[in-house]
Amino acid sequence: MDIVSRVQGILLKPKDEWVKIKEESTSVSQLFTSYAMILAAIPSIAQFIGLAMIGHRIPFRGAVRYGIGRAFFFALFLYIGALVGAYVLGIIINALASTFGSKQNQINAMKLSVFSMTAAWVAGIFHLIPVLGFLAILGSLYGLYILYLGFSATLMETPQDKVLAYFLVSLVIAIVIIFVVNMILGGIFLVGAVSSV
Repeated sequence: MDIVSRVQGILLKPKDEWVKIKEESTSVSQLFTSYAMILAAIPSIAQFIGLAMIGHRIPFRGAVRYGIGRAFFFALFLYIGALVGAYVLGIIINALASTFGSKQNQINAMKLSVFSMTAAWVAGIFHLIPVLGFLAILGSLYGLYILYLGFSATLMETPQDKVLAYFLVSLVIAIVIIFVVNMILGGIFLVGAVSSV
């Protein structure tokens, strides 16, 4: 798989790209090692640089910056959290398949999960400048649209009348996963984490 053309395809022509993705044969390990592990590093590296070298503002506290060690471990946990989140979401999408009249297929469920995260991972570059981090949220929102198109492309062989419900339940679960990961990271790193700029 050519990672650059896949990223371009999934971001610029997601409907067409899902058709190609559905036909490709791959394994979960290949999906993660040749795609997810590379792209998930973008927001982690950007967060490291943004937090350790540039700093950001915290209301009522002022300008702050993480120490190199703390920023490194934050970025590392963010990276691991992104990969674990993608994997868990894939497992959940597959587990929910029969509930929505779909065919269980672990590989296609992982494809849905991993490739729909592309926009969020690429938009993670905005974390280089922490004040622009909110733009990464826009990437995540576009990723939701990509996920919906993946369900519509029948990767899980979902009847069209159940696509929206399947997508919405998966969306709620994805939000819960992201919330839990962020709460854990926030609890570990936010309290007393920074030195003044």
